[in-house]
Amino acid sequence: MARLQRRTATMLFMNVGHTYAHLFLLLYPTAVLAMGDDFPGTYGERLSLSMFTFAALAIGTLPAGWLGDRWSRRGMMGLFFIGIGTSAVLVGLAEGKVGMAVGLALIGLFSSIYHPVGTAVVVENARHLGKAIGVNGVFGNLGVALAAIVAGALSDLISWRAAFIVPGIAAAATGVAYVVFSRGGAGAPVGPAAHSADGMTHGIRIRMFAFVAVGTMCSGMTFNALTVALPKVFEERLAELAATTTEVGAWVFVVIAFAAAGQVVVGHLLDRYPLKPVYVGTVFLQVALLLLAANASGAALLVMSFVMMFLVLGETPIRDTLVGRFTSAEWRARVYAVKAVLSLGVAVAAVPLVAGVRDGTGGFLWLFLVLAIFASTTLVSALAQPTPSRPPAPST
Repeated sequence: MARLQRRTATMLFMNVGHTYAHLFLLLYPTAVLAMGDDFPGTYGERLSLSMFTFAALAIGTLPAGWLGDRWSRRGMMGLFFIGIGTSAVLVGLAEGKVGMAVGLALIGLFSSIYHPVGTAVVVENARHLGKAIGVNGVFGNLGVALAAIVAGALSDLISWRAAFIVPGIAAAATGVAYVVFSRGGAGAPVGPAAHSADGMTHGIRIRMFAFVAVGTMCSGMTFNALTVALPKVFEERLAELAATTTEVGAWVFVVIAFAAAGQVVVGHLLDRYPLKPVYVGTVFLQVALLLLAANASGAALLVMSFVMMFLVLGETPIRDTLVGRFTSAEWRARVYAVKAVLSLGVAVAAVPLVAGVRDGTGGFLWLFLVLAIFASTTLVSALAQPTPSRPPAPST
């Protein structure tokens, strides 16, 4: 019973950590709308500072995975909570572009710990892998959703600085609680769902990870570009429904909060049905919605955004489940680190893509078309993906 309670508490901390990881990465794209005279320049010039966040995220992920496997996953997660909270406070106190760039880079560096280390801890403690990853994904996407409304509301009610300082203090406090909880605790036993499935040769595994890499990079571009662009897209195309920064943030929150359920739905399907048709169907519908959204506005765009983001976020557990099923425990954090570098690292390119398309064309038509091409490439990789014909039997 004590072990079960500790496992449950660990999963709660990891789920909250996933919320923080995405929340802090995406506070800036909404807060930047309220900066005004503090950071003069065009929207694209101000937004481009967030490249430091995603560059540090990409640089830090592989070392974080290595330290998680070789040193301590509990220690790394304590560092994640306290470090990301402290970094956000520094952003809120920053004066000038240099201070802002340093603070944003530190947010990216500490955020880089979560996906390789936190995901490995989730897999270790999972009893039903697809469900556990799906629920964990919901918490991550809750962070994506909360980022817009937290940044928008705090910016309107207090200042854009409060949008970083208030959640930063909360994350640091969570880190202290996690360190106290984890002190002296034994490592969690590897759950049944964490063991690799049988029936795959070494050659098939290599092919599988090659296609995972392609799909991860393309989906990472789609996900990061949409989450960065969505506040500005809603500001321009939902003018009658989003007249203030708070209203823009609220609509982004509602859309992504709804879409987060896609993680649970897909996770449920992965535990019960063959992975490949779930993967292919999810991405095929993404391509169609991206094309439809290219010229949409008003209520039509809003409806499309609900479905489109449901599909984009619902895709997330698929590759995490593949890695969790077919990677040994001692290598898992490093494999997740490679996957995170490929997925989140492309956010470095996503930011200038969004900023360049918006400033260069005056709108987002071409952004949706380019993202449809990336999603189509993901579809090809899904069709070519070798997977077992059936999911592993759920543990009891």
